[in-house]
Amino acid sequence: METKQPTNTEKYRKHYNDDDFWDKIMNVAKKAGAKVVYCALLLYYVLKSSSVPTEDKLIIIGALGYFILPLDLIADFIPIAGYTDDLAALIACYKAVKNNITPEIKQQAQNKYSEWFDNSDVPLLD
Repeated sequence: METKQPTNTEKYRKHYNDDDFWDKIMNVAKKAGAKVVYCALLLYYVLKSSSVPTEDKLIIIGALGYFILPLDLIADFIPIAGYTDDLAALIACYKAVKNNITPEIKQQAQNKYSEWFDNSDVPLLD
């Protein structure tokens, strides 16, 4: 069985911690858009699960670290385009680790998402 190798997470790992994640989400929720926020929440709750392999957690830490970083490939302050690279990184990570998303994790993300957005329908990521 081939083992997944984390790709380029070292660069972003130092930028990830729970407090910075929640600060970023709270500050950009409306600007970044529903899909970015929901995907980030799913990944956050996957990261917190004790049943997720370390390799997958490293991939998530890299993606969430990139999301938290204010100056990345496309700076977040650029209207409309600013979060497209963040979404691309989050979606790529989601696809790599989605087999770890349990119904409980989905529910946690949906509950938190519903607190912030009037529409309780979460965006589709597939």
